[in-house]
Amino acid sequence: MQERLQKLIAQAGIASRRAAEQMILDGEVTLNGEIVSELGTKADPETDHIKVRGKLINKLLERREHVYILVNKPKGYLSSAADPEGRKLVVDLVKGFGRLHPVGRLDYNTEGLIILTNDGDFTNYVAASKKIPKIYVVKTKGLPPEVAIRKLSRGVRLDDGYKTAPAEIKPLQATDKNGWYEVTLYEGHNQQIRKMFDSIGHSVVKLRRAAIGTIGDWDLPVGSFRKLNEDEVRSLMPAKN
Repeated sequence: MQERLQKLIAQAGIASRRAAEQMILDGEVTLNGEIVSELGTKADPETDHIKVRGKLINKLLERREHVYILVNKPKGYLSSAADPEGRKLVVDLVKGFGRLHPVGRLDYNTEGLIILTNDGDFTNYVAASKKIPKIYVVKTKGLPPEVAIRKLSRGVRLDDGYKTAPAEIKPLQATDKNGWYEVTLYEGHNQQIRKMFDSIGHSVVKLRRAAIGTIGDWDLPVGSFRKLNEDEVRSLMPAKN
């Protein structure tokens, strides 16, 4: 059965579908010995030879078992499968499951829950979804006034021009010098929460993602991981068998 090359590359666990598309555009994919540069190209792994960066991926497609790993990312780790600058990667925290990639991103200096997988379809669905809430615990510099928090809840225009969607912001127990909030987003603009609080003059001191959809795990130590069970996977992608 023929399928788009970027989908096959994602199914093989090489990269997410979006990253696979860039590999095709960069001329890193060959089909039956010919470089492919069009994103609409299809192939049948049973009859066609598909190579990514010179390596045949057909056998990966034959034996690929999808895995879904929940990681409690520490600060100082990059949410990527590779980095030319040699920084620490979140994928380095997980061993024994083959090549994995992150589902979405957490900022370098943000800690908390992130999923690693080799399932490109799952990555594509979850990363693009506007229905899966991501819940964060935020510590701010100073105590923002209630009117400013209501402004963030309605949505604000950031300095980079992006208009945020409405967010759920629940005050937690504050200290004399710092505000604490639970923030729920349904989108994932780059460094969005930090930029939101910067826009009201109260920078983020600490940021942790506490839940993805219904999946939260306060008992998972920072730097540790566990496999998601089938019910947890289906809670994020209901059509997943």
